[in-house]
Amino acid sequence: MTTPEHPSPPSPPPSVPQTRDRAYRSPAGIAGGVLLLAIAGWLGIDAVVAGEGRTPWLALATLLLVVPVVVAYTVRPAVFAGEDRLRVRNPLRVVVLPWGRVASLRSGYSNEVVADSGAKYQLWAVPVSLRARKKAARQETRRAAGETPRGGLFGGRGGGGPLGAAGGDRAAARTVDDGPVRAETDRIMDELRALREARESEPTAQGEVTVRWAYEVIAPAVTGAVLLAVLLALG
Repeated sequence: MTTPEHPSPPSPPPSVPQTRDRAYRSPAGIAGGVLLLAIAGWLGIDAVVAGEGRTPWLALATLLLVVPVVVAYTVRPAVFAGEDRLRVRNPLRVVVLPWGRVASLRSGYSNEVVADSGAKYQLWAVPVSLRARKKAARQETRRAAGETPRGGLFGGRGGGGPLGAAGGDRAAARTVDDGPVRAETDRIMDELRALREARESEPTAQGEVTVRWAYEVIAPAVTGAVLLAVLLALG
């Protein structure tokens, strides 16, 4: 007597690998923010511990106001570019734009993204450096002439090879195959534009633009400002 064979359960569909978003931040802004936070913490904690009378309360209120503001404008800003959308984390709000709703990415005295509705959102994490642009333009001129200021990349005197450029020049200078020399933030904007052009027509890159206020930053800062004003008013 034979027993009926039990059909094997269907195998699950293969999982689609998830690509990680590209993250862009300002190293200079983060470094400055950490330094300011260290100074504020040192002075504030010293005032709380060693202060007398209303001084500890004034110090706590000042810290409650200053720390969120410093974090918001230095450490917090970031831009996350995914396959389907651009997420902009600015000091006081987070903006999510599907690539299909991005009209353009503009660079002038600041970098900003423009939605198809005409709304503009500044990219705080990708600040414009006019000094870096001028430096890149000078390096591009030297490269076109077949030399670099350090003399190591394009046949100039002294370097003899790719390692002839020092840290700052190595970050900006590139070989001829890499295209024109660009400032770092301009290169980032070029990457975002290329990603938008490649993904804007995809079905998964459509949707609505969403804007969320950063109440986790606004609430403690407003509380600190109110508390500080009350303490000062009471004399």
